[in-house]
Order: sequence, then C-alpha cells, then structure tokens
Amino acid sequence: MATRTRRSQRRTDALSRERIVEAAVELLDTAGESGLTFRALTERLATGPGAIYWHVANKDELLAAATDAVVAAAVAVGPAVEAPRTPSQEAGAPVSPQDAVRAVALGLFDAIARHPWLAAQLATQLSRSPWGTVTPRIFESIGQQVRALDVPESSWFTVTSALVHYVLGAAGQNAVNGAIGRALPPGADRAGFLDTVSTAWEELDPGEYPFARAVADQIRGHDDREQFLDGIDLVLAGITATHHPRQEHPDRPDPARGPE
Repeated sequence: MATRTRRSQRRTDALSRERIVEAAVELLDTAGESGLTFRALTERLATGPGAIYWHVANKDELLAAATDAVVAAAVAVGPAVEAPRTPSQEAGAPVSPQDAVRAVALGLFDAIARHPWLAAQLATQLSRSPWGTVTPRIFESIGQQVRALDVPESSWFTVTSALVHYVLGAAGQNAVNGAIGRALPPGADRAGFLDTVSTAWEELDPGEYPFARAVADQIRGHDDREQFLDGIDLVLAGITATHHPRQEHPDRPDPARGPE
C-alpha cells in the first residue's frame, strides 16, 4: 500500500501546475509561441490532455502562467543581495534601493535575453491583461524600491512607470538585437555587424546628421548590458535630482521659502 501511495504521489507531482508551466517554458524556449501546443505539451509530459486541462484552461492561461513564472524568478531579489555595480561591497550587506532597482532590472534584462518569446508576452500582458499577475509583480518589485527612495506618494506610479518602461523597452530591444545576431549568415558576427552600422553612420550627410556621425564610432564594440545599466543610473539620477533637489544641491535656495 505504501508503494502504491508513493507512486501516486510521484504521478501527482509530475502533473502539477508547476510542472506543466515548467514544460511550457521549455517548449517556448525551443519552439517559440507557435510550438507551444497542448499536443506537444502532452508528449513532453507523457500524459493525456485531460490532465493538463485540469490545471490550465487554455493556451492564453498557459502563456500567462509561463510568463509570470519567468518574471517571478527574474525579480526575486533577496534582502541581502550583493549589488551588481558595487563589487567592493561586502557580501551579505543590505543593498540600497538603487542597487535593488539595478538587480531587478538586470534580472528582467537577462530573462528577456534568455527567453526570446518573453518580450512579446510581456508587451501583451502589460497592454491586454494589466489585471493579471505579471504587471503588478513587475510594478511591485520596482515600486517598493521607489518608495524606499523617499519619492512622494503622489509620484510613485509615474516614477515606477518610467523605470518599468525603460527596463522593458531596452531589454526588448536587446532581445531583438540578439535575434538579429542569431540570424546573421555563417561567418558573420556581432562585431562585424556593428562595424557595418558604424561605417554607414559615418558616411551620412554631415549637414543633415551631425550627431549620428559624431557618435558613430561609439557603436563599435559597445556592451549592451553595460549600456543598459548606464541607462538605469541615468533614470535613478533623474529621480534623485527631481525629488531630492536640496540633497543634490544644498546651496540652492528653496523656492518654497522665498528669498532669504
């Protein structure tokens, strides 16, 4: 009887919602959204469709669950994570809100890079199903840090939205760049592609595109991940400058107090 119980438990575990979502993520990674079918899922799980439908009603629910599972792992920043931009910080030391924002942002950036389907699904979830679990999870993970930055409550949503839009936009563009890189012909690489872009910009009309020509050489060899983090720092600096002007410029008169 004990053996039968253990076997039944193993079957139940194998067909749990978590295992189904895990298999869905694996299929999405290897075959894309079009490859995620209930037939393919039943084959991967070696089960019948009825067992899957018991946990997941349809493909839209499955896509939402897969997206949420990946996002949940990406934004899971513990209270004592080492800051990604401050290697000198002691291991286990509490992170600042700024470092926590960077950690969440990098988690999402790397997740979108690893899962080619994720960027499109995030756009879908944020625009079509903002009441689902994905959107509030992302906003919560960043918004808690915005609160810790002492941003006024009236600006929480605006500031958090700016960070979320930058993170997802830049990470999504990086995912597109990655897809382009994977589609390059044999023998071609990212460095050669960037060099081609740089050369083309350098040859633009100097009267019409003076700025593009000036930065053309910076395209060569730039690091997408470092550029992404630099952008996060720019947004964070803007938040600090906007909401803590006295802290950033202690000698600046306070306009609310009038002339001294």
